[in-house]
Amino acid sequence: GTQVTVEIHPRNTTPQLLKKLSFGKGFQKTEAPRPPSGKDLHAYPWDKSSLKSMPVDLQQFEKLDAYALKVNVKNSIEELVTALLKQARTDLEKVRAIWIWICHHIEYDVVGYHNKSQLSCKPIDVLQTGVCEGYAGLFEQMCSIAGIQCMKLSGYSKGYGYKMGQTFTGDSDHAWNAVYLDGRWHLLDSTWGSGSVDDSFSKFTFRYNEFYFLTHPALFVNNHFPDNSNWQLLKPALALKDFENNMLHNSNFYTMGLLAAHPETGVIQTVNGKAAISVDCRSSMLFTFKLKGIQEHGLMTLRKHGMTLEVYPQKTGSHKLQIFAKPPKASDDVYNCVLEYVLECKSVDKSTRFPKDLHQPVGPSWFSERQGFLRPSHPDPIIHTNDGRCSVTFTLGKDISVLASLHSDNSSLTEDMRRRHIMQIHRGNQIEFKIHLPHAGNFVLKIYAKKKSDPGNYDYIFNYLISCLNTDVKWPAFPQSYSKWAEDYEILEPLSGLLPANRNVQFKLKLHGIAKVLVQADNTYPLTRSRDGYWEGTCNTSGCTEVFVMVHENANHSFYSHVLKYEVETQ
Repeated sequence: GTQVTVEIHPRNTTPQLLKKLSFGKGFQKTEAPRPPSGKDLHAYPWDKSSLKSMPVDLQQFEKLDAYALKVNVKNSIEELVTALLKQARTDLEKVRAIWIWICHHIEYDVVGYHNKSQLSCKPIDVLQTGVCEGYAGLFEQMCSIAGIQCMKLSGYSKGYGYKMGQTFTGDSDHAWNAVYLDGRWHLLDSTWGSGSVDDSFSKFTFRYNEFYFLTHPALFVNNHFPDNSNWQLLKPALALKDFENNMLHNSNFYTMGLLAAHPETGVIQTVNGKAAISVDCRSSMLFTFKLKGIQEHGLMTLRKHGMTLEVYPQKTGSHKLQIFAKPPKASDDVYNCVLEYVLECKSVDKSTRFPKDLHQPVGPSWFSERQGFLRPSHPDPIIHTNDGRCSVTFTLGKDISVLASLHSDNSSLTEDMRRRHIMQIHRGNQIEFKIHLPHAGNFVLKIYAKKKSDPGNYDYIFNYLISCLNTDVKWPAFPQSYSKWAEDYEILEPLSGLLPANRNVQFKLKLHGIAKVLVQADNTYPLTRSRDGYWEGTCNTSGCTEVFVMVHENANHSFYSHVLKYEVETQ
């Protein structure tokens, strides 16, 4: 009365028939699994909906996961499965319990990987040791005992030792599983779910990775290419050539809410010495990058849902480009690598070089907006000026005090002078930075802020790149201001901190709450208050090297405070 099923199949395809296994008392049957059909297939490319191929509520697994972690039976696989299934009711829960146990208890056999002669892939031996073939075989057998249809699949993978843009030939190098749940096939990889090996492939580290449990097939195919393309569970199926060319997204890419990266190929040819990369994500993210291990020769800008990066390698040849990300709310300062490209650079753009003080990302963004810098006059990261002057305005959030400084690679400016080429003007909740460049070149405008009520230091917020190609540019610094110069005072003229010698110089200042204003050169010149509220007058610069503006806050006091200092040109 025993029924025997025989399957004949070509040598290069996976058998569709699962062994019927009989254990101890009774006969636990698993039906012969059906091959994938139309209802198992998911659209390719990924529709950006879910990371999983079926709805999974991880919170509902918390108790089951905790229970499965503690099960410690290694005498036989049957006893182990019986113990694991005590808390599992549905097929999904059974698969989950087996998955959690394998991912946390089977250590990858690094020695066995290197020395295949010492390797056993029998599931009972895998309880003591493990390689990918063994993980998948053990998973298949445990599912079979639990009455769940499961297939062990093999194929190519972009795992340990994978080099960007490589081709795949010869035998398959990895094994994983398909499980049949709720009338559909689903994919999982317990080898990669359990942890990772180091770069030298000498040490395995347990590091549980939820991503590889019931992964959406359009994401799974990013680094798993089955021998039998039907097991991609995709419509249309991917060709091996596309698998080889496609960008490798590691699991961090998707678990951090990133959606897509452009270009989609792992190897990028630079065009006129430049490569452009962009990333899209669900919510605001912080990014950084490294070119050959160093953050240089690039310009990265944050967008609300992603970032853009332009890279200008300064040497020809192959360059590794890594992109890192972290959520803004992350407590630690750790950025995770989410993308790796290889840049093939045939020519170098020597004209595009960035100052070493330029900090990534560049320009205003959702991040500077959160710090209180709203409605920027210049939303782009680079400000081009032909005459060496520019003006940048923002609406400021409440209770914010601001500092700014100017940096350049080929400038001998002291820290004080770096600040004096920028003038801050406050009008209500508007702030304007007037910038006069000391010479042509590329400059970094760094902006710092703190709460006025906070006695601590200023925090760096963001920076701009200011570019001026006009070699005739040579603006003097703005006049030096003292502590009594209030932030909402304003100089209309003279803006230059260097006055001509032996001249009459016109002064026009916007000050309030002041009784008298004097300009002290060789003689003292009072300014008069006009109807529109400006203090105006003239001063002669002959016979002096410095000119001071002094204010008298109270008409009853004889005490004057210095607010501005000008230098006078030497004869």
